[in-house]
Amino acid sequence: MDLTSPYNVTEFVLLGFTQNPYLQKILLIVFLFIFLFTMLANLLIIFTISLSPTLSAPMYFFLTHLSFLDASFTSVTTPKMVTDLLHQKRTISWDGCLTQLVMENFLGGSEVIVLTVVACDRHVAVCKPLHYTTITRQGLCQLLMVAWIGGILHAAVQILIIVSLTFCGPNVIDNFMCDFFSLLKFACGDTYRLGIVVAANTGVMCLLIFFLFFISYIVILSSLKSHGSEGQYRAVSTCGSHFTIVVYIFDPCIFTHMHPVATHPVNKWVAVFFSVSSPMLNPIIYTGRNTEVKSAMRNLLKRRVT
Repeated sequence: MDLTSPYNVTEFVLLGFTQNPYLQKILLIVFLFIFLFTMLANLLIIFTISLSPTLSAPMYFFLTHLSFLDASFTSVTTPKMVTDLLHQKRTISWDGCLTQLVMENFLGGSEVIVLTVVACDRHVAVCKPLHYTTITRQGLCQLLMVAWIGGILHAAVQILIIVSLTFCGPNVIDNFMCDFFSLLKFACGDTYRLGIVVAANTGVMCLLIFFLFFISYIVILSSLKSHGSEGQYRAVSTCGSHFTIVVYIFDPCIFTHMHPVATHPVNKWVAVFFSVSSPMLNPIIYTGRNTEVKSAMRNLLKRRVT
């Protein structure tokens, strides 16, 4: 398939956040710090779980994949965004724009499904604790395979729509990255129906899965009545961390996609939260509330120091 841009559109101009040099320097420092912290924290989680024999439960295996996805996802847009804050003219090539769209949708779609897998893992751990290890280990690889394939299919739908369009211009994107809705506005003809397809592909999926999460946690909380006080505390703590991540990730997704694109342009600050801030939340929330991971990190650091 030929992915070259029609009508010789070889690049797009990104307006970014502001033209004020002082604000650009502040944003540069803030976003660079967030990016470095996100990468280091997620990589630390991956190495800690991989090298710690005490963290062998399936939940921690899923957590390493979440950390890998977060580190990869923030690497798609944040380095370019930070670099662009050093320049007044910010452009991205057609190929670079398509690459961003592919990776955003692939990694984002995969993470949504992995979060669903983690919800299933927590449901089994609380409701069927005696069979937890057997059930989760049997379906571990299959569930992760579904997540990766789901991310590929989600990205494929978006890209097939983009490469089938003819663009009339302009080529100025009022954002810090390439986003599907901005490209849709550059297309010739009426793209309202395509906008509906995108809402169904992304927005409805996020909304549906979010409600499934909500229902599953109601079931989990109702099943805690038969557990002891210590078991209830551990279950609520673990599930609470996961549900917090779900809320932070799904709310921007639902807000961005579940409204008419023509009348409500993409909010760049919501895009910042989704692509820059959300990947930082995984290590903060999971590690900050998980005593096993914190203990394993301390032991790992002691072994490296000594």
